Amino acid sequence: MRVTVEREVLLTALHRVQGIVEKRNTMPSLANVLLEAKKEGLDISATDLELGMRGLYKATVEEPGSVTFSARKLYEILKEIKDQEIAMTVSSDCLVTITTGRGEFKVVGLPSKDFPPLPAIERDGLIPLPGTGLLQLIRKTLFAVGDNDTRYVLNGLLVVVTGAGGTPMIRLVGTDGHRLAMAEQKLATDKKSSPEQEEKVIVPKKAAAEIRRLLEEDEDEPMIGFTKNMLIFRKSGLVLTSRLMEGNYPNYQQVIPKAGNKQITVNRDDLEGALRRVSVLSQNKTYAVKLTFSKKAITLFSSHPDMGEANEEIPASFNGEEFSAGFNARYLLDVLSVLESETVVLNMEASLSPCLIREKDNALFQAVVMPVKV
Repeated sequence: MRVTVEREVLLTALHRVQGIVEKRNTMPSLANVLLEAKKEGLDISATDLELGMRGLYKATVEEPGSVTFSARKLYEILKEIKDQEIAMTVSSDCLVTITTGRGEFKVVGLPSKDFPPLPAIERDGLIPLPGTGLLQLIRKTLFAVGDNDTRYVLNGLLVVVTGAGGTPMIRLVGTDGHRLAMAEQKLATDKKSSPEQEEKVIVPKKAAAEIRRLLEEDEDEPMIGFTKNMLIFRKSGLVLTSRLMEGNYPNYQQVIPKAGNKQITVNRDDLEGALRRVSVLSQNKTYAVKLTFSKKAITLFSSHPDMGEANEEIPASFNGEEFSAGFNARYLLDVLSVLESETVVLNMEASLSPCLIREKDNALFQAVVMPVKV
């Protein structure tokens, strides 16, 4: 194998797979990236057996071939090289030689036959989506997904696609049992690509995070589809596949409360800033902050037995009787960080009831944060 490729092209390809390759594993090939030199260019693949990515990149191929070797080491080498072009050759014993203008690096590789095969992908059944729209949906829900939760399905992002009997929609839902976020948008699809019935799948958090990273690169329109047990994401010559999670996702519709009789309207920046300042003196494990809602203000209070207490008042609009509720400040800040509207609407029924958080001018996003005792 002998190939010449631009440094930036190869660096981009390797940066994309750093989150996929396994750092600790029993199979050495899972820490590697597969390079396949073809007439069309350089095909680069990575997988952890659950999540896989393949991309075709522009390169000058003098001699076709394939090899697999450390994705991390190659990435670290390329970050330090300043040459615009990189030449790579692979010997019969899988020794990879990387030649630059001033130096030479030799890295031990493995035969490509040791690399786990990625699933074959068809274009049929993929739904085209606006890149910025899908990116916003993921940003507004991924933060609420659980991390190593004992309830397995809560470690995934629920994706619901429906088009039967109405406007085609895509909805994303994330929850860890303490907070929930739901965002949706209309699908601008034709009748052929519109789903005939509602599809529900649970996408692992790691896969959703990788899709977000790819969408953040540019605004090219991606395509997404599902088989019985696999997610397929295609964009700009890249294909990402992920095994779907099995299980029944909680009934999120029951969790989302109806707009309560206690409705508070507040400026997002005012609330976010006050929460950040007051939570500095909250207890580390719970980050509990007490919010007191009155007709023209919200008063925030926190205390720490060893460090002191904090108190701050911000303007707000509320027509009911004064009441107080406690919340994990981190959970509220996570919600506020993904909002775009300047005005936030909080809805509650009572001090210990869930808090429904919405944007004033956006009916397609809702978040729920459970209260804590303070």
